[in-house]
Amino acid sequence: MASFVKINDFVANAVENMDLESDQLVIALSNTAPSSESSNPTADTNGILGNVTQISYSNLSSRNLTTTSSGQSGGVYKLVLADLTLTASGGSVAAFRYIYIYNDTVSSPADPLIGYYDYGSSLTLNDGDTFTIDFSPSNGVIQLT
Repeated sequence: MASFVKINDFVANAVENMDLESDQLVIALSNTAPSSESSNPTADTNGILGNVTQISYSNLSSRNLTTTSSGQSGGVYKLVLADLTLTASGGSVAAFRYIYIYNDTVSSPADPLIGYYDYGSSLTLNDGDTFTIDFSPSNGVIQLT
């Protein structure tokens, strides 16, 4: 599994704008490296979905994530998400390498990014193919201390 990279702006947005337990989290797919974007979404003040070049989602199943648990224990907050299986149906899905997680509920800033996974090379789903994003139930997607 690819390693999770936290977006810098997520820290402020999590404290000031997000309710990770109930907000709708969604994935966005891109084949453009963050450093190659016109406004690098990993840089301070750029951590929004509008700075990510997304692929076309034609022929792709839902990208909505389900929160399994969200809470703290002993001063450590952990966000656990259910695995998500993407399915190509009716045709192929454009190549992607980066899987971003963003908060679709927050409107200011609009669609703030939480982080992304870099799979190291581009992936393509042909009609009928599936791809499962396996989120760790023990470590969660993120832990804040």
